[in-house]
Amino acid sequence: MTTRRHFVQVLGSAAALGALHPLAALAQAVNQVKILYGFPAGSAGDSVARRVGEKLAGSAYTTNAAVVDNRPGAGGRIALETLKNSPADGSVLALAQASALSTYPHIYSKLNYAVSDFAPVSVGAVMTHGLAVGPMVPASVKTLKDYIAWAKANPKEASYGSPGAGSTPHFLGALLAINSGADLKHVPYRGSLPAVNDVVGGQIASSVTTSGDYLPFVKAGKLRVLATSGSKRAPYLPDVPTFAEQGFPELVAEEWFGFLAPAKTPPAVIASANAAITAALKDPAIVDGLFSVGLVASGSTPEEMRKSIQSESERWAPLVKKIGFTAES
Repeated sequence: MTTRRHFVQVLGSAAALGALHPLAALAQAVNQVKILYGFPAGSAGDSVARRVGEKLAGSAYTTNAAVVDNRPGAGGRIALETLKNSPADGSVLALAQASALSTYPHIYSKLNYAVSDFAPVSVGAVMTHGLAVGPMVPASVKTLKDYIAWAKANPKEASYGSPGAGSTPHFLGALLAINSGADLKHVPYRGSLPAVNDVVGGQIASSVTTSGDYLPFVKAGKLRVLATSGSKRAPYLPDVPTFAEQGFPELVAEEWFGFLAPAKTPPAVIASANAAITAALKDPAIVDGLFSVGLVASGSTPEEMRKSIQSESERWAPLVKKIGFTAES
């Protein structure tokens, strides 16, 4: 838990340490910025890219609002592979989830990128994940304990969807299965919303994904969220206890979406992009908009983001080994 506390402290200190880099003034404004995002439009992370991208217009970094380029597939890896080979001039960024940098290197022996291929720019928003069930699971299942009992009694139906194999939600479900003794079958999707839609439609029993993507369905009474992965309860789901509260302290994960640039992007450009992004993340409209989809706006310095990637990598390495998942498994 020391690493987890450090992670939260690192992000929490971003506002205090986010002074403009003196090189920022040397960077020439980019006419048009493209933000690559490795999942479908409409998801919580897509909202970060679009809301922040719109706010970048007229900044010292870029003249126009950024354009979001969705590259769904392979758990977000396609977008990062594209970024790796993009011009290192500030015209192309990617928004990626932390696991693509801190976890994937431990599970993909033939990963087509390395952390060193990218320059951290700023964390964008912090999220927690949650386990939700739909109409395939009886209404009498109201708690995580109930769900585990139901899963053990109905092993053929006890499946959970995730945004992709090797994602943090995939591993949270796998850890829940290992620690509870339930045989939970993983069903990977190309993003969180397809998985959530199949839970709502009764095609699969449950899903583990970004908590914010459940909110519209919870309000409509189509889903029941049984647990969230934060160290504390999610403020937008205050009645839902955490995994830790329900006896699974290993299932604590607060993941971020963060902005990256190609590794050889000049420091002046990185500083200018960071200044524009962190300023956007302080805008009340963006803060409120992200909160409405279950995200907490949270900018950082590039160095804070780099340290977070490293600490999360160290935390997940033994957990990935415990789960026993590799790209070939």
